[in-house]
Amino acid sequence: MASKEGFLTNEQRETLKIASQNVEILSSSPKSPTSFLSEHHVKAPAGGKAPTAGIAVRHVRRSHSGKFVRVKKEGGGGKGTWGKLLDADSESPIDRNDPNYDSGEVKYQLVGSTITDPLDEYKKAVVSIIEEYFSTGDVALAASDLKELGSSEYHSYFIKRLVSIALDRHDKEKEMASVLLSSLYADVISPIQIRDGFFILLESADDLAVDILDAVDILALFLARAVVDDILPPAFLTRAKKALPESSKGVQVIQTAEKSYLSAPHHAELVERRWGGSTHITVEEMKKKIAGLLREYVENGDTFEACRCIRELGVSFFHHEVVKRALILAMDIRTSEPLIMKLLKEAAEEGLISSSQMVKGFSRLAETLDDLALDIPSANTLFESLVPKAISEGWLDASFLKSSGEDGGVRAEDEKVKQYKKEIVAIIHEYFLSDDIPELIRSLEDLGVPEYNPLFLKKLITLAMDRKNREKEMASVLLSALHIEIFSTEDIVNGFVLLLESAEDTELDILDASNELALFLARAVIDDVLAPLNLEEIGSKLPPDCSGSETVRMAQSLISARHAGERILRCWGGGTGWAVEDAKDKIAKLLEEYESGGVVSEACQCIRDLGMPFFNHEVVKKALVMAMEKKNDRMLHLLQECFNEGLITINQMTKGFTRIKDGLDDLALDIPNAREKFSFYVEHAQEKGWLLPSFGSSAADGSH
Repeated sequence: MASKEGFLTNEQRETLKIASQNVEILSSSPKSPTSFLSEHHVKAPAGGKAPTAGIAVRHVRRSHSGKFVRVKKEGGGGKGTWGKLLDADSESPIDRNDPNYDSGEVKYQLVGSTITDPLDEYKKAVVSIIEEYFSTGDVALAASDLKELGSSEYHSYFIKRLVSIALDRHDKEKEMASVLLSSLYADVISPIQIRDGFFILLESADDLAVDILDAVDILALFLARAVVDDILPPAFLTRAKKALPESSKGVQVIQTAEKSYLSAPHHAELVERRWGGSTHITVEEMKKKIAGLLREYVENGDTFEACRCIRELGVSFFHHEVVKRALILAMDIRTSEPLIMKLLKEAAEEGLISSSQMVKGFSRLAETLDDLALDIPSANTLFESLVPKAISEGWLDASFLKSSGEDGGVRAEDEKVKQYKKEIVAIIHEYFLSDDIPELIRSLEDLGVPEYNPLFLKKLITLAMDRKNREKEMASVLLSALHIEIFSTEDIVNGFVLLLESAEDTELDILDASNELALFLARAVIDDVLAPLNLEEIGSKLPPDCSGSETVRMAQSLISARHAGERILRCWGGGTGWAVEDAKDKIAKLLEEYESGGVVSEACQCIRDLGMPFFNHEVVKKALVMAMEKKNDRMLHLLQECFNEGLITINQMTKGFTRIKDGLDDLALDIPNAREKFSFYVEHAQEKGWLLPSFGSSAADGSH
C-alpha cells in the first residue's frame, strides 16, 4: 500500500512522528505556555499500545539505545541525556585564577538602598528644634538652630509643623509658638514663606480637625494673632479664601478669624492675651527695657553685665534699637560716650550684635537726626564724629559710609530742604499740642515752599505713627483740611509714595508700620482726600514686590470690606472722624433751621460746633443750592457773616462755588434757572471778595 512516507513500516512511521514532535518541542522557548505544550500527547502506534501512552511529550525522550525514558522537568539530565539546553558549566564556580577568567562573568547582586527625601529629613529635624524650644523657651536658640539646619526653601513647612504641634498642647505652648513666629519673621523666615506656611496649614485644616475637635477655632486664633502681630497682611485672608474650596475647613478657619477675632472691638489686645500672653512683649515694653539697661550700664559701667542683659532680651532681630538708643545716650550724656563705645565694640566682637544690626542701628539714627537736633542741637556734629571711630575700631562696617553719604555724615541734602524739615517738625509738634488747624495752615503758607508739600505729609504721618491714636486721628483730620486748603491731590499722592518707598526702613522702628500706613491710606480714601484710583496710581509708582506695594494692596482690601467706611473712620477712636453722610445731614438740618427763621449768630455757632473746618465747602454748596430752590437770597447773608467771622475761609468759599459749577448740568435738571442764579451768586461773591482770583480758571476747575 503506497504512502507518501515511502516504504516505511507502521512502527517506523510512528517513531519518526515522535522524533519530529520532540525536535519541535525542544526548539521552543522554555517559557512557552504549558497549556500549549500539554495539547501534544503521544498516540499509540497502530497495531499495539505505546509504552509511553498518556505521558506528556516534553517529559519523554529516546535514549541512545533507542528506549523511551522519562526526563527531568525543564529538560534536565537523566540517564543517557545531555542535560538542560544551554546548561553547560552552569554549576561550576568561576575561578579567579583561571587564565580565561573574565570579571564580566561574575554575577553581581544589587543591594537595595533607601532613597531619602530632603523634605522628610527637614521635617524630622525641625520636630526636635520645636520640642527643645517648648522645653527651654529660648527664641534665640531656636532661630540659630533653624539657620544652621539650612534648607531655607522648606521654612514654610516649619510653620505648619510648629502650629500643628502647638494645637495639641497647652495655651503656654500656643503662645510660645506665636511669639516664635513673630521673632523669626523677616530675619529668619521671609514674609512669603510665612504666607505659604499658613496657607499649607489652611489646606490641611480638614485633616487636623479629625484629630483635634476644636482645630478650626484654634487655627483661626493663630491666623488672627499673625495678623495682629503684623506677620500676615489682612489681604492674605481674602486671597486664601479664594484659593481654597468653599466647603473646606480652611475657609471656616478664615471666616472664624474674621468674624470672631479681627472684627471685635479692641481685637488686637484680646487676641494677644487669649493664651495668657505671658511670653509676649510689645515693642514699647522692649524699648523701655533697652533704655533701662543702658541707663543702668552708664551708672555702673559693667560691660559684662550689660551684654548679659542684652542677650537675655532674646530679640536679636531688634538689636538695632539697642545701637540706636546707645548712640543717642552717648550724644545726650557726653561723659557716657567712652562707655557706650566700649559696650558696642564688646557686643560686636562677641557676635552679640551682628554687623547688619549694627549698620541698621546707625542708619536709623542717621535718618532721625533732624528730629533729634531739636533736643540735642549738636546731634549732627556728634554723629559725624562717632561714625569714623566705630569704623576705625572695626565694629562698624565701612559699607555704612556708602549708604549714608561721604565723610560718614547723613546723605547730602540741600540746605533748604534740611531747614524746611526742621521747621515743619516744630509746626507738627505744635499742632499735636494745640489741635489748631488754621494756625498750622498759616504757618505752612508762611514757609512759602508748596513744592515740599509731599515732604510735609511724609513727616506728619511718620511722627504720628510713633505716637498714640489721638495723634494718628489728628493727622488724618489734618490731611483732609490740607487737601481742601492748600494741598493738591498730586501732593497727597507723592507724599504717600515717599512714605511707602521708605516703608521697610520705617518697619525697623515701628513694627506695625505696614498696618498703620494701610489704615492712613484707607482713611484718606474714606475722607475723599484720595480716590480709589489714586491707590492704583500710588502702587504703580512702587516696585511690585516691595513692602509698600503690599501696604497699598492691604489698604484696597480694607476699603472693599463690608461697612468699611464706618470701621475705618473709627480706626483710631474717631474723635473728629465723622462719616461724610452724617456731616452732610447735620449741615442740611442747620441750614433748614436757619432758613425757616433762625438767627444768623446761632447758625454760625452750629457750623462752628461741627468742628470740621476742612468740610465747610459743603456748607457753601448746600447753602447756594437751597437759595436756588427757595428762590430767596437769605443764605447769602449767612455766608457773608461766616466769611466776616473767618469761619469760612476764602479757600473754602472757592471750593464750594467750584463744586456747584462742576455739578450745574445735573442741578439744572431740578432747577431750570440754576445757571442764571449761579451767575448772579458768582458776581455777588466776587464783589464781596469771597472768591480767589483764580476761580473759573483751569487750575480751580481741576483742583479736586
